Amino acid sequence: MISQKPKNQEEFRAYLKQIRDLAEGPFDEMQKEVEVTNKFPEEFFELSKENSLYRMSMPEKYNGWGLNCWEIFQVQEEFSRGPGGMRMHLHYAADMNWRIMDEYACKELHDDVMMKFGNKDIFVIFALTEETGGSGADLHTRAVRDGDEYILNGEKTLISHTDCCEGAYVFAVTNPDAPKDKRLSGFFVPNDLEGYEIVDMPHMMGCRGAGHAGLRFNNVRLPKKYLLGEEGQGLEISISALSLSRAHIAVSNLGMAQRMLEMSIRRAKDRVTFGKPLASRQAIQGYIAEMGTRIYALRQIVKDIAEDYDAGKDIEQKAAMSKLFSIDTVKLVSDYMLEIFGGIGYFEDNPYGPVERMYRDCRAMWLEEGPPTVQRLTSSRKLIDNGGNTWGVDPATGQGINDKVISEKIAD
Repeated sequence: MISQKPKNQEEFRAYLKQIRDLAEGPFDEMQKEVEVTNKFPEEFFELSKENSLYRMSMPEKYNGWGLNCWEIFQVQEEFSRGPGGMRMHLHYAADMNWRIMDEYACKELHDDVMMKFGNKDIFVIFALTEETGGSGADLHTRAVRDGDEYILNGEKTLISHTDCCEGAYVFAVTNPDAPKDKRLSGFFVPNDLEGYEIVDMPHMMGCRGAGHAGLRFNNVRLPKKYLLGEEGQGLEISISALSLSRAHIAVSNLGMAQRMLEMSIRRAKDRVTFGKPLASRQAIQGYIAEMGTRIYALRQIVKDIAEDYDAGKDIEQKAAMSKLFSIDTVKLVSDYMLEIFGGIGYFEDNPYGPVERMYRDCRAMWLEEGPPTVQRLTSSRKLIDNGGNTWGVDPATGQGINDKVISEKIAD
C-alpha cells in the first residue's frame, strides 16, 4: 500500500490503481448497505484515512502530500468511479473542507485546527443554500454583531455531510444595506454550540450516505474569532470556493463517465444478438465513439483548468464551463450505457458493475454547486465582459480573461 507521498511517477500510478481498487472493491461492497441505511459505516472513514484521501491534497506544512491540482484531479477521477455519496464526501474533503479555513481563518483559529484536517479529526461542511435563495446575494440568514460576538439566526437546506462533521462554513447577512458584494460574511460555526440544529431530509435518489440535511440556527452566539476574512467578504469567499469546487464536479463526472464507458464496452462485446456481438454493430460503435470523444474532451478541459489554477490564474469562467460540459457528457454517456445494456442495466447486482446505481448517482451532478442555469449565467457574464475570450490570454492581443472589452457599435 502507498501510504506516503509518491516519490515518482511509477509510485503515483500505483497509488491511482490503489484508489481505483478501493473505490470499485470495498467502497462498492459497503455501499449495498448504505443504499438502505443512508449512512456511511465507520469502515469507510477508516479506509479513507488509511489511503491518505484526507491528506493527499493538503500542503506538506500541514502533514499533507502537497499534490498539485492536476495530480489531485487524477486521484479524484479514480475514487469517482465508486459510490456517488462517497465520491461527494471525498471530493469535498480534497478542497473546500480545509481550503477555506486555510485562506480565511484568523491566526488563532487557523493555528488551532489546520493540523487536524489531514486525519479527519475535523471536517467542516459548506452551508450556503437556503430554501428561499441560494446564489449568495439573496440569502436571509442573519448574523448581528453584539459586542465581541455575532448572533446567528436562520436556516440552510440541502447541506451535505451533516452527520460526520465538526462544524460548518456558514454564510449570513451582516449588513443588509450594503452593496450586494458586501452584504454577506462567512463564519466557522462549530456544531456543538447551543442553538445549532440538524433538520432531517428524505433519502435522495442517489448518492446515498452523504448526510444531506438542513441546518437551523437559533440565537447561536459566535465569538469574533469565528469570522472568516473580513466582515462583508462572504460573497467573495463563497465564489472563490465554488469556482474550484465546480471543476472538482467536472472531474467527478469524468470518473463516472469513464467507468460507464468501460462497462458498456464489456457488455457490448459479450452480448450477442442474431449471431453477432453488439460491439460489431455500427449503431453501437457510434455510441461508443461519441462516449469516448466526450470523455477525452472533458479530461483535456479539466487538465487545462488544473494548470491555470496552479499558475495562479482566475478559473471562475472555465470552471463553470467545465461543469456545464461535464453534465452534458455524463448525461449522454449514462443514457447510451443504459441503452447498450438494455433491460439488465435497470437491475441491481449487475455482473458488469453498478450500472443502475451510477445512473442514479450521476443525476446529482446537475445540482451540486449550482444547476446548469447558474453555470450558464456565470460563463456568459464573463464571456460578454471579455468579448468571448476562451483562451485565458488571447494569443493575438494579450488580453486576459478578466479584461473587459468595450465593443464599438456597428452602424445599421
